[in-house]
Amino acid sequence: MDAQDIIKALIRTEKATLHESQRKYLFLANNCANKIQIKHAVEQLYKVKVKDVNTFISMGKLKRVRQQLGKAPDFKKAVVTLKEGQKIETV
Repeated sequence: MDAQDIIKALIRTEKATLHESQRKYLFLANNCANKIQIKHAVEQLYKVKVKDVNTFISMGKLKRVRQQLGKAPDFKKAVVTLKEGQKIETV
């Protein structure tokens, strides 16, 4: 997989921005990617050194539209901790 296929997006929510002071960034990742692939993809895309990667899969919620049931897709989030002195420049 390519680096753009592994890292889908940098999550920019209020809760995610609170962790930036601790050098932790939240990414939306491919469900099939493992921690090592995520680490190499972040280092390649953002030109930073990664200290640690923690991942978790958020289960999609059940949705109801009239009488039909549906389900939002599951997605993987990765919390990436950068090494001392590293920072991701966001616009």
